[in-house]
Amino acid sequence: MREALARPGPALLPAPGQTVVIAGHRSAGKTRLLPLVARLLDRTGLDLDAHLERLHGRPLRAWVAEAPSEFRAAERRALLELPPGGLVSLGGGFLSHHADALAGLFPLLVPISFETYRERLLVDQTRPRLRPDVSLEEELASVFHEREALHGRVPTVALVDFLRGCLISEVSF
Repeated sequence: MREALARPGPALLPAPGQTVVIAGHRSAGKTRLLPLVARLLDRTGLDLDAHLERLHGRPLRAWVAEAPSEFRAAERRALLELPPGGLVSLGGGFLSHHADALAGLFPLLVPISFETYRERLLVDQTRPRLRPDVSLEEELASVFHEREALHGRVPTVALVDFLRGCLISEVSF
């Protein structure tokens, strides 16, 4: 990361009052980054998946398995109903299912390699299966590569460019 930050590149920060969303694949580390980004921006962070579970009283794993389209509609609605200027960690499928809902927001993309994605999801049995009709290996490969292609079409801010912006902003003071 230090090498990436040292390389020339954009230094991007959200506009005042602009909602920041942390997006990326399942298991990329969005929830783990949420408190760190919250400190950098001096904002309170909200994990959208946990918010949805509290709001609807339904475990995410069961909801995604039993009624995926209902879940996707609820996650979109939940983000759009939040007041502007917040910081939100999105679920792993949000970026590929609701790219248009991110218009005007500051979408921060958390990178992950397929190898790391695969390793983490093979170990983590708490996450819902998205394609239980195929083997877990097939599911991981197909979901990752399909979403990777969709993510590439959405204007996002690379994590390294955001961090570079934070570093420059601290040095400017």
